[in-house]
Amino acid sequence: MQDKSLYTADVTGLESVLSTNKVLKNTYMLLGMTLIFSSLTAGISMAMGLGHGAGLILMLVGFGLLFAVHRTADSSTGLIMVFAFTGVMGASIGPMLNYYLALPNGPGLVLQALGGTALVFFGLSAYALTTRKDFSYMGGFLFVGLLVAVVASIANIFLGIPALSLTISAAIVMIMSGLILFDTSRIINGGETNYIRATVSLYLDIYNLFIHLLHLLTALSGDD
Repeated sequence: MQDKSLYTADVTGLESVLSTNKVLKNTYMLLGMTLIFSSLTAGISMAMGLGHGAGLILMLVGFGLLFAVHRTADSSTGLIMVFAFTGVMGASIGPMLNYYLALPNGPGLVLQALGGTALVFFGLSAYALTTRKDFSYMGGFLFVGLLVAVVASIANIFLGIPALSLTISAAIVMIMSGLILFDTSRIINGGETNYIRATVSLYLDIYNLFIHLLHLLTALSGDD
């Protein structure tokens, strides 16, 4: 009887590992495709010369699509919605990229931000995958930190304090780095079993990390 229980436990454990690996594989495949698609729509937006107002509108549309993604994540429609969401979010940063590229050292700064984002993402993901530590304890702290950063960002729209803007970007870079660990850990430890939701979480981590890293690099270089 005991041997049968052990066998059942082993089978259950194996099924759990296989299920987790499948979610992880599907997440990284979809994440790669959405990042490529997002880059394509960003390029189209840049070529069209969209203004910052259009970029803001696209970002608001993107947030609306984010709710649609979560509502349809358990169906095939979720795949369509995730590409719609990432495509719109990519297009929304086209005006911002055109602004940075027009700076004296703009192309170099954008490349540095892209390289830094890739280095942080792959480094932290590799650490989470290798150690398989549970970073769920970070969730509350990261949520509070993100909430404070958002409130401070909104306040700084009216205050216009450069030092505060720089501090906010530095804080968001740290928060997004923590979220990469947190979101990857959730997949590994079975906290997230839907690869569409997992993809969106990691996409937003990368998206915000890139934007605020670019802002930081530009400010520190003195080109802004």
